[in-house]
Amino acid sequence: MPRYLILRLDGPMQAWGTHTFEDFRPSNLFPTRSGLLGLLGACLGIDRHNHAELEQLAASVEFTVRMDRTGLPPNAEQPMLKAAVKLSDFHTVLAARKVDGSPNKNPVVSRREYLFDAAFTVAIGAKPIAPITLEAIAEALRRPYFTPVLGRRSCPITRPLLEGAPIDASDAKTALASALPVGGLIYAEGDLESMQPLRIRDVPMYGRNRQFGTRQVYVHKETPCS
Repeated sequence: MPRYLILRLDGPMQAWGTHTFEDFRPSNLFPTRSGLLGLLGACLGIDRHNHAELEQLAASVEFTVRMDRTGLPPNAEQPMLKAAVKLSDFHTVLAARKVDGSPNKNPVVSRREYLFDAAFTVAIGAKPIAPITLEAIAEALRRPYFTPVLGRRSCPITRPLLEGAPIDASDAKTALASALPVGGLIYAEGDLESMQPLRIRDVPMYGRNRQFGTRQVYVHKETPCS
């Protein structure tokens, strides 16, 4: 039976950037694959320039994400894909890149978006013949090498990342159902009797600066157990 790690992402601010340029850095509605790989890589102590080990990590894991808290009032109507409360700050950036990749000779204002008061639960599954085992990842989450953050360094965690020991489950949906609260939207890399699938560009292409490939994510509404 497959094994899964359950990861809790909870903090006052989170930022899961999508593909963009310097003048605006939006946050995705839910943790991206590149962001989650970066989080695990930091815990494992993999340097961002160590492309070989980063590729091994990417070949080892798959993610299924459940949105647990959106930051909206409990009685507010929630459209299926509505994100957490979003706010942005701004930075002055020197040598910002243009669309063609060349540096801008003038400073530009870069607005960066954050999710506030959001929470997610992530089921981490192992891919076939994974170079890095779930046990090694679990140990790194308990004793991280680099300080883990929720997407950006300004977004600290407020609780331990790892939720208990690895669990056996028939699939990622069942694994998530073992972790309260249930009933949120699930974003899965595999089809879980999905609603309309999403196309997202968040697969890191190591060795190519800020380049990402696309993947398909399936959205499923988890039903609480009676």
